[in-house]
Amino acid sequence: MTQPPQPPNEPPNSDEPRGQSPDQSQGGPSDQSPDQSQGGPSDQSPAGPPAGGFGAPQDPPPGGFGEPTPPPADPFAKQPPPAAPPTPPAGGYGSPPTPPAGGYGTPQPGYPTPPAPQPNGYGYPQGAQPGYGYPQGAPGQPGGYPGQPGYPAQQGQPGYPGGQPGYGYPTQPMYGAPQPGPGGDGNGGKKFSTQMQIIVAAAVAVVLIIGAAVVYSVTKDDGDQGNQASTSSGSTGGEGKDGEGKDSKGGEGGLAGGTEKAPGNTGAKVAFQVLQPEVTQVTSVKGSWLTDKAYVKSGASEVVGYDRDKGTKLWSVPVAGEVCGATRHLTKDHRTAILFKEGKPTAEKKYPACNQVGVVDLAAGKLLWSKSVTSATGGDRPVQFDEVTISGTTVAAGGTSGGAAFKLEDGAELWKPKVDGNRCYDTGYAGGEALAVVRKCGSYDSPQLSVQMLNPATGAPLSSFDMPAGVDYASVVSTKPLVVAANVGDTAGDGSGISDFFSIDAATGKLIVRISADAEKYAARCRTTDVESCQGLAVGNNRLYLPTEDHDGTGEYGKTNEIVAFDLATGKLLGGRADAGDRYSLTPLRMDGTSVIAYKRPPYDKGGQIVSIDGETFKQTLLMENPADETVRRAETSFSIDHSEVLYGEGRFYLAKQLISERRDSQADEKLYLSLAFRTE
Repeated sequence: MTQPPQPPNEPPNSDEPRGQSPDQSQGGPSDQSPDQSQGGPSDQSPAGPPAGGFGAPQDPPPGGFGEPTPPPADPFAKQPPPAAPPTPPAGGYGSPPTPPAGGYGTPQPGYPTPPAPQPNGYGYPQGAQPGYGYPQGAPGQPGGYPGQPGYPAQQGQPGYPGGQPGYGYPTQPMYGAPQPGPGGDGNGGKKFSTQMQIIVAAAVAVVLIIGAAVVYSVTKDDGDQGNQASTSSGSTGGEGKDGEGKDSKGGEGGLAGGTEKAPGNTGAKVAFQVLQPEVTQVTSVKGSWLTDKAYVKSGASEVVGYDRDKGTKLWSVPVAGEVCGATRHLTKDHRTAILFKEGKPTAEKKYPACNQVGVVDLAAGKLLWSKSVTSATGGDRPVQFDEVTISGTTVAAGGTSGGAAFKLEDGAELWKPKVDGNRCYDTGYAGGEALAVVRKCGSYDSPQLSVQMLNPATGAPLSSFDMPAGVDYASVVSTKPLVVAANVGDTAGDGSGISDFFSIDAATGKLIVRISADAEKYAARCRTTDVESCQGLAVGNNRLYLPTEDHDGTGEYGKTNEIVAFDLATGKLLGGRADAGDRYSLTPLRMDGTSVIAYKRPPYDKGGQIVSIDGETFKQTLLMENPADETVRRAETSFSIDHSEVLYGEGRFYLAKQLISERRDSQADEKLYLSLAFRTE
């Protein structure tokens, strides 16, 4: 068949393989800056925007930012004529396809055709209802499972189900759609009689009605059970809005189940960008937060508050060394905790220790206190920490030397690192609405991990759950409800750090259910050495929301994925899903009441989107769509979603880096961005 033309000015692939976090500072490949692309067919860095920049407060490029880009000689809108669909190869849904060379969603010559559907394919849910993974409909008919309209396959359909135009669905005939024959009617020149058309239409209507009834009954039962809890859990971006869990049923103008509002105009613009500071080595810049007045971002040995709309600097808090750790949690009065190194590198001390704990008032722009702590059994040398969190009025920091805790108000010590007779120590804590710890005992070669709920004031265990054998590291996804992720026996194999989730009764420490999460199907990830580091997932409504791995879409080319949900009481995959749409990829950011806020990574010719997904029905509401201008697209996609800090709140969207490195020769004339901000009108 005729191959589609290559897209003009295609940006390089900026995706990095999941699980290879640049935030780990133990050397090796993980010390690479997120500016350096580690994925795709090329190891070259994703190209940033050309010199000149965009968005306030930077100067626009010659000709004015946002002006139409002159069309190429062969514009992308010029599509090849449709051809008869090839015969799909055998294989179940979810069989790993051969990835195309080039950017995400780029049309490629010889792209493999979708596999044939199977009745019990990838992700098929438990129970009677054929839910996620149900085979798509016949060519020319709506796909998806019964009761859901699925992807429109008919020629010229402008958007996804619901009539919204242009969200990643090609207007040319999609793969598998009837192609016009000699008679031009899409049926090879053979027309149905009027009587036959009426019969077929009636049959389709009956099938859809019956399917809708099945989906409604299953969803309704699950939804009533799932509403028992609506606390949020975090990926990058924090819990609820501004780091606090929410249990809102929607405010004035807000969406049902959350507080975020859908604006009258969802088209976004670049609000501002923060240039990357010049450094001479890999430097940690962990930490970003959003308050009612400021966007706050860690820089090189400082924490800076910016006007959240204009990007003007409001204040700066210098610290002794680089910020080597930060919690995503905020108190109601906008206080947060950070870790920073004891000083800047010198000839005598090239690698200062990450041993300082501090609390920053993000409303006033002040460092309220900072201190180090010594081990109860290790002399007077300050203990190094790997991560820090907040729960209530307690700041807790953990690492390989053990954990310590302080009063949020003044930094007074609540407990300090110690190792008992069984060589047990606190590796790290998870905060938010409750405080949990991962405690490791035994030898390095044969450790025994337990997850304990703690009294935040004293550190006394309230309950304890022993992780199964073969778990070297564990990550706490949510403290309320208590959900833990682990790679049992290193079976994940993809660097995601997740093979299973454990839903645990926080009051008793008893296991409720263990959920197997095949790493080849699901795309969340946790940095294995950090307790509170999981990204790309959310917990709410007594459900665990996970994105699937990217797979072939319904169009002729491009990838897509979905967000699905597991019941934390039964472990079952629930019916329903949120579809990203062709050439987009969905990633959960956080909960908003009972809804999920998610980011849609865009294809090469679109801007990214923020959507609110109803936690029960999976209905999507568009909150924001970023500009499709090439310069803006390049800047947006230079931030890898797996290795960036991502925040959304009240019509504002922020992307930020966690590590930066020395400018390379190839970047001599480029503007390198620490943060990028978008906003709707």
